[in-house]
Amino acid sequence: MTQELTSAAAPHNGAPQPRSSLLTLMVGAIGVVYGDIGTSPLYAIKEVFSGTHPLPADRAHVFGVLSLVFWAVMIVISFKYTMLMMRANNKGQGGSLALLALVSQVTQKTWLAPIVVFLGISAGALFYGDSMITPAISVLSAVEGMEVALPGLGVYVIPITLVVLVTLFFFQSHGSTIVGRLFGPVMLVWFVTIAVIGVMNIAEAPRILAALNPWYAVQFFILYKVKAFLALASVVLVLTGGEALYADMGHFGIAPIRRSWFYLVLPALMLNYLGQGALLLDNPDAASSPFYLMVPMWATLPMVVLATMATVIASQAVITGAFSISRQAMQLGFLPRMATVHTSASESGQIYIPFVNWTLLVSVVALVLGFQSSSQLAAAYGVAVTGTMLIDSILVTIVMFMMWKWNVWLAGGIAFVLLVVDLAFFGANVSKILHGGWFPLAIGIAIIIFLTTWKKGRELLFARRAEDAMPIEAFLGSLNPNVTRVAGTSVFLSGTIEGIPHALLHNLKHNRVVHERVVFLTVITEEVPHVPENERLEVQHLGRRFYRFLLRYGYLDETDVPAALKLATRFNFEFNDMETSFFLGRETVMPSRRPGMALWREHLFAWMMRSATSAMDFFKLPPNRVVEMGTQVEI
Repeated sequence: MTQELTSAAAPHNGAPQPRSSLLTLMVGAIGVVYGDIGTSPLYAIKEVFSGTHPLPADRAHVFGVLSLVFWAVMIVISFKYTMLMMRANNKGQGGSLALLALVSQVTQKTWLAPIVVFLGISAGALFYGDSMITPAISVLSAVEGMEVALPGLGVYVIPITLVVLVTLFFFQSHGSTIVGRLFGPVMLVWFVTIAVIGVMNIAEAPRILAALNPWYAVQFFILYKVKAFLALASVVLVLTGGEALYADMGHFGIAPIRRSWFYLVLPALMLNYLGQGALLLDNPDAASSPFYLMVPMWATLPMVVLATMATVIASQAVITGAFSISRQAMQLGFLPRMATVHTSASESGQIYIPFVNWTLLVSVVALVLGFQSSSQLAAAYGVAVTGTMLIDSILVTIVMFMMWKWNVWLAGGIAFVLLVVDLAFFGANVSKILHGGWFPLAIGIAIIIFLTTWKKGRELLFARRAEDAMPIEAFLGSLNPNVTRVAGTSVFLSGTIEGIPHALLHNLKHNRVVHERVVFLTVITEEVPHVPENERLEVQHLGRRFYRFLLRYGYLDETDVPAALKLATRFNFEFNDMETSFFLGRETVMPSRRPGMALWREHLFAWMMRSATSAMDFFKLPPNRVVEMGTQVEI
């Protein structure tokens, strides 16, 4: 009765897509990928010498800190993220969830599997905390330059910051296509400008170049020990945004991101940091705002404007990243469906998720009003970043040993260095928890609870459905041969590939008819970024004109069921839009004391189910062809 599964898809018959030139991709990467780390000079050195644990701006401390900055950037960014992490890509895609999907392939059915899932979820959750703090600290630190350019106008810093941020978030619904074209050129001007200013100050105290010697970093720890360790909590600010190199690699490719880093971004950043160090050697009092005080007085106000533009770009990149990771989480089953708007007709990756956008805006405004200054925010910054970096190191270690199967001494040596560095940065940032670092941790923990509750709740829901599901063979055997078969096709969406959807049983019970053709449709999201069209659709003929369709998508693919069903023409299976009805089962979850989850998590899951966007909108089903059948499920 059952035929073999068959795959089909429309052939790739379009003309080859033109490849962007390497230079164009490099400019784009400079604008999108490096906005966050590129604006770190605004507050990183300032925080070291005038922040939560300020250091005296004398020669020993300046040389020690600058040496730490250089070697931290070289080890964590240049080696770990640019060279190693980019190699650990999931078919060209990066980011915490892409890495989770990759590592899950080699840890399935091992004791590492649940640990890997928890680590991947934690990294994704911490990113949300980062995406709240980055816009707040970046824009606030840029606007604070007004206090240097125009003394006495400090009272306007908070209002101007809020206006810039609110405008940025309100703009999201229009998409980033237009402003995106300005990202690259603006950031090019930014990096060239901070490099030139750095060189000007280095020329005044060229002895600062000796700080590139790693001995000064070693000596710093030998002499100052605890103070040096606590300084890591501020030094790590030069690394914020480094994970974007890995997360955004799918947008631009490995070569453009690597080359733009080594050719422009790295030299510009280090020249500026060394320039700030040179300024502090000659003027220790400049520690209050070394970035702006190294700028000639006549250029301070234009620099404030340029810095504000650069920080808006950095914020845009993080906000876009929050949209992307939310869509990945929805596709992988860690978040409920949320309304998603595609803001570009040509770029599927340009999306807007209203709920995420407004949640971020409220959080960012609260952060600005609550912390009041970039220095106070810097105390909260770093915990989420170092936590994510540490998790990345653990996961890439698993990849080196289990997937790449590198020599145990080579992989072990690399893993040891990375883990020691990341643990040192994370340990130092633990000291920030009482000074604001609790915020990203609280956000991360809350999101971990949401993600795991939804994932576990869905598993329980599917299990309860399976308990009551009627096997397909039993249903077809018991179906009255004389039952009325009405014209047209009915498509019943089902979350599993086993049994009969409850919506069909309810329809048969109440309407006592069955359509001429009946399709059981299950949408499956694979742990790969994209599923080729020729592998998207599988069809199984069950007999008596009943069919089971499996639609496979990658976690970055756009889920469009009506468009995918047109692939069935390869089987001489035509879907007439006006003769096809889609039946959805809308479950009302009833929390109970049955084994599964804690009762409070079951109530949380029930609330998330009620709040989720309907399957009709998520799968882009035509509203006038959808019938919803309600049912109650006790978990």
